Amino acid sequence: MIEAIQAGKRCHPHQLKAEMELGSRRGTGLPREILRSLTAHVRSVPELRAFELVKRSGLPDPMWNARIYDAEGSYVGCPDAWFDDVGLAVEIDSFDFHFSRSGYANTVRRNTRYAMRGISVVQILPSRIRTEPDAVVADIRRAYLTAADRRRPNVVARHAQLE
Repeated sequence: MIEAIQAGKRCHPHQLKAEMELGSRRGTGLPREILRSLTAHVRSVPELRAFELVKRSGLPDPMWNARIYDAEGSYVGCPDAWFDDVGLAVEIDSFDFHFSRSGYANTVRRNTRYAMRGISVVQILPSRIRTEPDAVVADIRRAYLTAADRRRPNVVARHAQLE
């Protein structure tokens, strides 16, 4: 469903969610849950799993795929999850998209932009979300608490738009 909405670009998730609300609820639990995450701007299956983990973790709700800009208005990055109150980025970095020669170079540049602005980053492999969900939550929680102990970076987050 996530990939179909993104690839087709013919129906916005908010429209689909509204239409689904008009119909029967029978057999629609999973699609409704997916649409809830899509309207939170989750863009992939690993992000959906992370969304569910964080939702149950007791941590504050992050922004999903928010665009981060520095004080001068320069683009910094678009982390998968962004805890705005403490300036913490969570990146779900798969081998498929981040460890080709160009993908790795882009990931290094992104992480360097974060570091230059004082943004803490937690990098997570999608496989760990499935196999070690409690450890992933513990890592994010520790990073969140560490970020809360320092001054928040001078950056601005803007909600992503599914177009």
